[in-house]
Amino acid sequence: MQHVLIIHEVEDYPLWKVIFDQAASIRKKAGEISYQLLRYDDDAHNIVHFSEWSSLEEARRFFESSELVQLRLEAGVKAPEFIYLKEIERGIL
Repeated sequence: MQHVLIIHEVEDYPLWKVIFDQAASIRKKAGEISYQLLRYDDDAHNIVHFSEWSSLEEARRFFESSELVQLRLEAGVKAPEFIYLKEIERGIL
């Protein structure tokens, strides 16, 4: 499995969430399979987006696209950090 971990601050979560939800079809078309949204326990403006992708190359191409750069600006995203990950093990305890 390939995953992307994105950590970023948002100015206004409700506004960001609307734009995030509206982008679901383009995320799916780009290769996103599933996602989780988390926030810092002590700061609702710091969001973590953890997602599974069909390939890391597709994920990079999507996240670096001019279309997504513009969407991030509209959504009030500040300094996103992208971490591209390959799963090496999974377990249930």
